Amino acid sequence: MFTPAGQELERGWPGRIEGDTVVQLAAQTLQSFFTGGSAAREHAEYRLDDVQLRAPVLEPPAVRLFDDANSFSFANSSAIRSPGAFIIRPAGRLDVSTRLAAVIGRDCAIGGWTGLAEWHAPELAPPKDRDFALLLGPFVETELEDDFDWEAARALAELNTRLRPGDLLAGPPLALHERVASGPLELAFDGLGTLTANVS
Repeated sequence: MFTPAGQELERGWPGRIEGDTVVQLAAQTLQSFFTGGSAAREHAEYRLDDVQLRAPVLEPPAVRLFDDANSFSFANSSAIRSPGAFIIRPAGRLDVSTRLAAVIGRDCAIGGWTGLAEWHAPELAPPKDRDFALLLGPFVETELEDDFDWEAARALAELNTRLRPGDLLAGPPLALHERVASGPLELAFDGLGTLTANVS
């Protein structure tokens, strides 16, 4: 999802990154693109440097955080933030964990993967210590090599319920950054680019 520079759009547009170019796709959201079989007409082209990347899924139906393929907890889907967002410190100390996140697409299958940063304010009592921000992006990769058993996690998430396009399944933490200072922050993901944030 992206927004052309200088345009105020509520959600942005789905696009496909080709080198230094973003091709706008004729779909309202990434979810609708996946539901349509990952096929859509192409519209305008933009230079990658001239767009603002948005969270691939702005309002996921559900967010599940996996510690391993056999257990998960739910996170606040309203806490999703886009790359470059301002993260407001809710208490003194602020930590962040990076995770890979699978995005559910058509027919309850995994449509692709993106980066997720889970923010934690350990001075607050649970569950409010993790309830305020989940940074998502910068884009979705449809093919990714990873050791985590994503199919087992997907099957557990689907057990006795229905997965919807846009549901997020976040794998175990990859790295923990403790006592994050105020100011710009970059979080790198192998094969998925870099998530940026401004911490205040």
